[in-house]
Amino acid sequence: MVLSCRFYGNRYPEVEDVVMVNVRSIAEMGAYVHLLEYNNIEGMILLSELSRRRIRSINKLIRVGRNECVVVIRVDKDKGYIDLSKRRVSPEEVGKCEEKFAKAKAVNSILRHVGELMNYSSDEQLEELYKKTAWYFDDKYKKPGAAFEAFKHAVS
Repeated sequence: MVLSCRFYGNRYPEVEDVVMVNVRSIAEMGAYVHLLEYNNIEGMILLSELSRRRIRSINKLIRVGRNECVVVIRVDKDKGYIDLSKRRVSPEEVGKCEEKFAKAKAVNSILRHVGELMNYSSDEQLEELYKKTAWYFDDKYKKPGAAFEAFKHAVS
């Protein structure tokens, strides 16, 4: 069984956060995606938020199965709706997002490995490990992804 958990303490991203998503499907209204850093919760990129220019072919802008950096424009925590935008993300933000995701993924891999070594059988146990380690460092240093630096410092 593969253990899974969101990378950050918050259940949902904040508005204006740049997050990594995986495109699941393309519909008339927009593209349905999974937020990779938030345990694959579903979000949507509206067609009007895909590009600044006129859209001739959606498939040239966004492809199913591909990872994309997008910005959060609206979060409805009650209904679980997350609206995203690809056109509002600058190239600099894409670079920062990819770097942040790579570091968070490394921390996730380490904690999942620790969970397997400790014979964890549920995602709740992994979440508890996250609370005691990764999310603790994120809170302590007031920065999401601070756990990577803490782990790196511990190794060197």
